[in-house]
Amino acid sequence: MNKVEKRVLDIINIDEMIGYICELISIKSLTGDEKEAQANVASKLESIGMEVDRWTLDLDELSKHPDYSIEVDRKEGHGVVGVTGKEEGKTLILNGHIDVVPPGDESNWEHSPWKGISKDGKVLGRGSVDMKGGLACAIYAVKAIRDAGIELKGKVIIESVVGEEDGGVGALACVLRGYRANGAIIMEPTELKVAPAQAGALCFRITVQGLAAHACVREEGVSALEKFIPIHNALIELERKRNERVDDPLYENFKLPIPLNMGKIHSGNWPSSVPESLVVEGRYGIEVDEDIESAQKEFTDTLDAVVQVDPWLRKHPPKMEWWGGQFKPARIPVTDPLVETVVSAYSDTTGDSPVLEGVTYGSDMRHLVNLGDTPTVLFGPGDVRDSHKPNEFVLVEDLETTVRTLALSILRFCGY
Repeated sequence: MNKVEKRVLDIINIDEMIGYICELISIKSLTGDEKEAQANVASKLESIGMEVDRWTLDLDELSKHPDYSIEVDRKEGHGVVGVTGKEEGKTLILNGHIDVVPPGDESNWEHSPWKGISKDGKVLGRGSVDMKGGLACAIYAVKAIRDAGIELKGKVIIESVVGEEDGGVGALACVLRGYRANGAIIMEPTELKVAPAQAGALCFRITVQGLAAHACVREEGVSALEKFIPIHNALIELERKRNERVDDPLYENFKLPIPLNMGKIHSGNWPSSVPESLVVEGRYGIEVDEDIESAQKEFTDTLDAVVQVDPWLRKHPPKMEWWGGQFKPARIPVTDPLVETVVSAYSDTTGDSPVLEGVTYGSDMRHLVNLGDTPTVLFGPGDVRDSHKPNEFVLVEDLETTVRTLALSILRFCGY
């Protein structure tokens, strides 16, 4: 590192950043209800000297786009983008989502999920790792560069987006508004690994029909639950076969690089009645370079094979829908200049070489790469295993490594 880079890193205020993360956690920004949090981020971006673009998403217009997908009943959405720098160098996007998933049963939390707490080298609270911590790292990396009086030759753009958890409507809106760049970093929790690839994930819904009857004569009815069992078993076998076929060095450490999960099941309406219907909603993993239509056909063919061997299901075929979040996969070459920049920045920050590995979850990366023609990597603090569950946390050590790596990446990619 040269003197300028060292000066920027010395200016980063970790304690102030942690305080801001805790402030963001205290704002309930559940998917579909992000207005207050977006206003907070917009004010923060303005306070560090960025030009801020704020707008209300045109959901009716966005819904016409083939890559639009949502799962919640969204009434509104708000875009927030901060920009600083000049046109003489490359442009870098730092993208983070402000929305979080529900906390579940709050009695399972050691502390309130809606109160950010810094304790024992961790920041705790809903959104700490997924991904308000990463978003704050981007803000404080830019703040340090501006506080150091460095004028970038290129531009750095911070996108605070909504709706990532249920399909990425906020990132889609940013791309369609014209925000594209020479490179982008999404601060998802990657365990500080550099991820140039993300697998896909398609949500599905299957409705199985049965025949209701009183439980005392249940043999006169047809249980939708019992008819679902062979479907369940066939889909688990499909998951096994599909994952055995994956041959990608970026995914060699994963037992299930493209999981198939049946996450929500509802059946029946009365304990003493044979269930007349069952609805299962789940997530179908897609390999990075896999053809989406072929993957969908493999799924529906598996379902049809079960139907054909059961007389009841042949007469009453299940209803199959692709709905909700439809996360297509994305990839960039490991030799892309952006990857090399982030790798060198991490190495100079830590003294170690980062791991290059793909992620098994869907993200907004596919909008930036596939629609925005913007080479993108995922790199951020924390482990995805600590998200979407009680007592979510991120290590302060990871936050510090991330903000320092982002600051160096901005300086080296955009120039100064």
